[in-house]
Amino acid sequence: MTEPADAPAAVRHAEEVMGTVFSFDVRGGNPGAVQAALAEAVAGLHRVDAVFSTYREDSQISRLARDELTVAECDPEVAEVLELGAEAERTSDGWFSLRYEGRLDPTGIVKGWAVERAARHLLRAGATGVSLNGGGDVQLLGTPGPQRPWRVGVADPLRPGGLAAVVSAAGASELAVATSGTAERGAHIVDPRTGRSAVTDLVAVTVVTPSVTWADCWATAAFAMGSREGLRWLESLPDVEALLITAGDEVRCTGGLASRLG
Repeated sequence: MTEPADAPAAVRHAEEVMGTVFSFDVRGGNPGAVQAALAEAVAGLHRVDAVFSTYREDSQISRLARDELTVAECDPEVAEVLELGAEAERTSDGWFSLRYEGRLDPTGIVKGWAVERAARHLLRAGATGVSLNGGGDVQLLGTPGPQRPWRVGVADPLRPGGLAAVVSAAGASELAVATSGTAERGAHIVDPRTGRSAVTDLVAVTVVTPSVTWADCWATAAFAMGSREGLRWLESLPDVEALLITAGDEVRCTGGLASRLG
């Protein structure tokens, strides 16, 4: 696709890290500063993987889970993520959890947090627009060009290759979109109350809110709740809209979602 003549220069990059692909689309700013910030953001993602991966026996989070380290002995980012996770647990009344099979596991918050941190780093470097998609967790900042909002397609979990909706960031300086469901990774979401895979009537929950850190958490928690309780809970959260799709192909939305579609 050809960019309009008045569109800021675009810098795009895809990086494989944390078991998925992070796709950067960065607009505007000083080219040298943006490229340097992009390199720093990519290095930061690899560092997050090294610190937080539960698949690495030597990662700080694995060692913390085995009581070989204290939080104070870990990088400051570990305490930051654990505090955010504890807030998510409180807000969701335990439907979001920092534990898996009784073991410390902040996987449910780390990716969204890493996406948001990297995107904001690029904005601070002078970019006028940033879109960063980390395995389906998307943080949008600024705009891609004059009078042009960022737009994100939401995959239809029941129709591969199709879209269930298109979210527009028109009028918002920052917006995030995150989806939790079974279409891509199967039954990987755990019900914290049973410790087993969450069995609900849902196949996907997409959350739209300014921060992808929270969008990711809220989508996961709502999926574990099921469509009825999940929708009611999402409606109670400020600045949160959502799209819920059931296995029976029923679509349920929060009251203000329509204003974000287009």
